[in-house]
Order: sequence, then C-alpha cells, then structure tokens
Amino acid sequence: MRKDKKQVIGDEIGDAQIKLFLDFEPVDATSPSLHKLIKAYRGLRVDDFERFVGFFKAAGFDLNGKDEQGQDFIALIKDQRNAPEYIEIIEKAR
Repeated sequence: MRKDKKQVIGDEIGDAQIKLFLDFEPVDATSPSLHKLIKAYRGLRVDDFERFVGFFKAAGFDLNGKDEQGQDFIALIKDQRNAPEYIEIIEKAR
C-alpha cells in the first residue's frame, strides 16, 4: 500500500448507524452522557467517533459526564493505547 493511502478496515459506517450509540443507557449511576461516550469509544473507529461526538453535542449531551467515582471520559481511557486520538477529539469538542 502506498504511504499516502490510509488503510480502512471494514465498511464505511453511515450516520444512522453512528447515531445508534446515542440510544445506549447505563444500568448503574454512571451519567447517561458518559455511558454513551464509552460505548462509542469501544465500538467506533476514531474517524467515526469524531462524527459521533458531533451528533452527541447536537443532541445536547454532556462531554463532562462522570461515573460513580467522579471520573470523566478522559480519566477513564487515558491509560489505553489508542486513547490520545480520542482524547484530542473530546478536548477539541469542549
């Protein structure tokens, strides 16, 4: 593959499929906003996650939602291998 070409694994995801992540609800005291972000982080590629964050904000959800221990999205994922790209997206959106 040429160096200027980005490898894409899997099919392109449509907006409707990305917006499905807005429907997830927590079963504990985690804020619904944080729960939706975590589900999207686990289920979407970084480019799709960036699109999701746009829909997330437009729907009025909180980028600063916290779990029962008071941790937000960034605190929960910061030690994971792929986290920096996702954290950057959240920081830009704030």
